[in-house]
Formats: sequence, structure tokens, C-alpha cells
Amino acid sequence: MTVTQPAAAAPVKSPNAPTEETVLSVRHYTDRMFAFRITRPAAFRFRSGEFVMIGLEGANGKPLLRAYSIASPSWDDELEFFSIKVPDGPLTSRLQNIKPGDKVLLGRKSVGTLVHDALTPGKRLYLFSTGTGIAPFASIIRDPETYERFEQVILTHTCREAGELKYGQELVAALKDDPLVGEHSGRLVHYTTVTREPWPNQNRITTCIESGQLFADLGVPPLDPATDRVMICGSLEMLADTKALVEKAGLIEGSNSSPAQFVVEKAFVG
Repeated sequence: MTVTQPAAAAPVKSPNAPTEETVLSVRHYTDRMFAFRITRPAAFRFRSGEFVMIGLEGANGKPLLRAYSIASPSWDDELEFFSIKVPDGPLTSRLQNIKPGDKVLLGRKSVGTLVHDALTPGKRLYLFSTGTGIAPFASIIRDPETYERFEQVILTHTCREAGELKYGQELVAALKDDPLVGEHSGRLVHYTTVTREPWPNQNRITTCIESGQLFADLGVPPLDPATDRVMICGSLEMLADTKALVEKAGLIEGSNSSPAQFVVEKAFVG
């Protein structure tokens, strides 16, 4: 007599497990930076400036996930990300090789402090970024709410090499043709600096703030808590140094639960 064993039941996925999304496009900007777009689940909601967990299936079958700022605005049908490449990085060493049609894992919940809700009303919004720290601001500058809240938006981007500025340069150039915010593109200022190659401004953004060069170049007064609001995203050293300068100017750090005059993205590393 043959006894048929019942088929093993498929493992039940947790309702909080990441979804599997399809890579739509990939663009490599330098040997250190690349951008990619993936499908967006119909139920996925986020505020412009937030981050989410992104990753791949690990060799042991467990997902390998890292926090990534969402570079696309909240109204976009797709999700865009701007990433560094770390040769020995557990995730980015593999993620940099993705191609259209490949699958990546997407967390179900977005969070973050670089959102309008964490700032009190103001006249001018500064977005200070280094490297791939421009990603959340790629979302912010394409969100109509940004221009409803602020008269002027100043996006600063500091990189090691000039080629690393290209993502931001293309983004800002395309803004004038954006159907939702194109009419406001003249209110956005893009201020770039490069630290390791010849460039018109070869300084760290902290040097430009401290010396007053930033404000002189833009023809605006120094940071003022009465009118200016600030968001900061970049390397850990840049976060600490820029935060100290902003606090020295009298601005108070805010959060989702207690809005104030500046916010820092503590989750960003790279």
C-alpha cells in the first residue's frame, strides 16, 4: 500500500513582508553613483522626502534591506532611487548590477524627517545635500506643495567630482517642463560645489555657509530663523557640521511631532 504524503504548504508571508517590484530603468552616472526606477504598488503611499527599505533576497533566503530615500515625488506612478556603489557593500555591490526586468524588494512603510510637516512656515527653504543625499530633495523640488509653502527654494549639492553633479543638474534642467511644478522652476536655485576637482566653486558647503560666500553668491541675507527653513541630508560628518552652523544661526531642530525651523535625515549613510 502506498501512502501519499500531503504536499508541504507554501510558507505564509507576513503582511509586513517587503513586496517584490520590477526594475524599470537603470542609469549609471559615475563609478560611484547610479539611479534606478521600479514599479510602485497601488497601495504604497509616502510623503515627498521620506525613505523606505529597499533590497534583494540574500544568499540565505532572508531579505537584505537598507534605507533609501525616495527620489520621486509622492504623485509619481513609479519609484526612483539614487544610490552609491560600495564595492564590498553587502547590498550595493549586488544592487549596482540590476537591469530592467530584475526584481527588487520594497518595504511597505515609508518614514523620515525631511518632510514639510516637520517644518513651520517660512519664506525660503534651503536643501543642503552632499553626494546621494540629494535623493530626498529630488522628491521635494518636484512636489507642488513645496512651492505653495515657500517663495524660494535653494538646493545645494556638494560632490567630490564634477560628474557626480549630473543627476541633480539634469533633474533641475528638466523641472521647467514638469507639468506640475514647471511654472515654479524660476523660484528654484541650484548651487553646486566640488571638492576634489577643478570647479567654479571648489569648497565644502559648510565653508560657503560659514564664510558667507553662499549668501553673497545668491544675493540673499544670512540664515535667519524668522524667514529660513532648512533640510540637511548627506554624509555623517556633513550632517554634524551643517547642523552646528544652522543652530549657530539660531534655527531650532524640528520633527514630525514638533515642527520647527530645520530637520536632518538621521537615517542617511553614504
